[in-house]
Amino acid sequence: MKRQLVECVPNFSEGHNMDVINQITSEITKVKGVELLDVDPGEATNRTVVTFVGSPEDVVEAAYQAVKKAAQLIDMRQHHGAHPRMGATDVLPLIPVEGITLEECAALARKLAERIANELAVPCYCYEAAAYTEERQNLAICRKGECEGLAERMTVEAEKPDFGARPWDEQVARTGCTAVGARDFLLAVNFNLNTTSTRRANAIAFDVREKGRPVREGNPIVGKPKKDEQGNVIMRPGTLKCTKAIGWFIDEYGIAQVSMNITNINVTPLHVAFDEVCRCAQNRGIRVTGTEVVGLMPKRTLIEAGKYFLRKQQRSTGIPEEDIINIAVHSMGLDDLKPFNPREKVIEFLLEDKEKRNKLIDLTVKDFSKETSRESAAPGGGTISAYMGALAAALGTMVANLSSHKAGWDDQWEKFSNWADKGQELQTEMLHLVDEDTDAFNRIMAAFGMPKKTDEEKQLRSQAIQDATLFATQVPLHTMQASFKTFEICRAMAIEGNPNSVSDAGVGALAARAAVLGAGLNVKINASSLKDRATAEKLIAEAEELIAKAKQEEAEIIEIVEKVINS
Repeated sequence: MKRQLVECVPNFSEGHNMDVINQITSEITKVKGVELLDVDPGEATNRTVVTFVGSPEDVVEAAYQAVKKAAQLIDMRQHHGAHPRMGATDVLPLIPVEGITLEECAALARKLAERIANELAVPCYCYEAAAYTEERQNLAICRKGECEGLAERMTVEAEKPDFGARPWDEQVARTGCTAVGARDFLLAVNFNLNTTSTRRANAIAFDVREKGRPVREGNPIVGKPKKDEQGNVIMRPGTLKCTKAIGWFIDEYGIAQVSMNITNINVTPLHVAFDEVCRCAQNRGIRVTGTEVVGLMPKRTLIEAGKYFLRKQQRSTGIPEEDIINIAVHSMGLDDLKPFNPREKVIEFLLEDKEKRNKLIDLTVKDFSKETSRESAAPGGGTISAYMGALAAALGTMVANLSSHKAGWDDQWEKFSNWADKGQELQTEMLHLVDEDTDAFNRIMAAFGMPKKTDEEKQLRSQAIQDATLFATQVPLHTMQASFKTFEICRAMAIEGNPNSVSDAGVGALAARAAVLGAGLNVKINASSLKDRATAEKLIAEAEELIAKAKQEEAEIIEIVEKVINS
């Protein structure tokens, strides 16, 4: 069955009292199958952004329990903070991560809102993809007037909550209302300014946000807003699609910020928003000194940003992922106000850490060699072949990066950067195969360890052994195919790359040959144990063809390398 993952990012109206925050988050962690990824309290906003993921059913249950605890502990009658809010649990969005659609999350959100209203007596508005009306897709419409405006909205037909509407009472005054919704990934970000002026910050926010600013009669700042024939205020749109923004002053930092929600990072990536805010700030005599990400972010946001800034410098983008992320962090000043640790802010990294197991690729070179030398059968030749393929790709990539940055070759940087990108992709694939080859062997051992007392058990064991053996034959064949692709990079670098590094391209070709031939031996030995001889012979034939081609590629590349060296 395909895995389904949903992310939930509730915002609770408490950012000071860690005891209250911890009691709420403990309700989330009590639900089995849910991973609490991040808790981000804000002093000035008096608001905490929490992020957790899990199966749809588990996430919905954890969300309900968190709302229940927040309703018990947070009194909105005493709440003050810089951020707009209307409830103890202010917003409760469900976000599709894997194996589930936005529409399915919207259906879950509506059921959750109904349950919260019925069982907890907390009125709920449904917003974004879960909204029942087009108008309420906009969170600002649901939260109009904030907590203070709820009393007069509760029973007005056009304004009342979707669930739990009733005359104003002390319980609603205490809990406020909650906006429950479903949305794609939203990036919450603040741009730090070298000013204390909220008015200036707001002006920049109005310049960029999609909604823009009112068109005014006479004086563009204090003039009366113009209205259309229907009585609606005429707006002059801002420059950034799918963004909402306001300006505010943060006592904690002593600066003003442009606070922005990017509702679709495919339309407006973070680096595009950063550059545009910088441009509009500069037009008003202000500098953006850095960027503050609130909550978590997907890894691709940093990768796209890092590559964007590298391209602006005419530098190769085919460098290790962590280097690209480092460029993004420094380019946008993500560590301006406090240290920025990607391992604590990037969703994929947090999930990796939660699911972390001992991997060969995480060992040092020394420990990898020692582990191979031990008497256990794995890691063995297949794993080493995959690692040789990774080294072949790494060497070709190195020559491409050196060539991209070679003095006098600036007009060729992009060509070599593209080669380096290909090399990084192959290296990543090969490193994955390092552990997959060992996993394939362990799968065979597990199959042999299955019970075999009854005829049924024997049949199941025999089939499991054959399935595992087929997989163990396909993995080294995959290694051969991926390793063979590295010849293209090594050949191109031997011909076109920095001649001072041509020997490195040659060593890459030698490593690629060793990877293909070594993995080929594993294909043959594992295929010999397959009962399905037609499949076995087909796999062996493909391996033999790759071996022959690899020998020819290696010989031709070494000949090119020798000529360059001798010239």
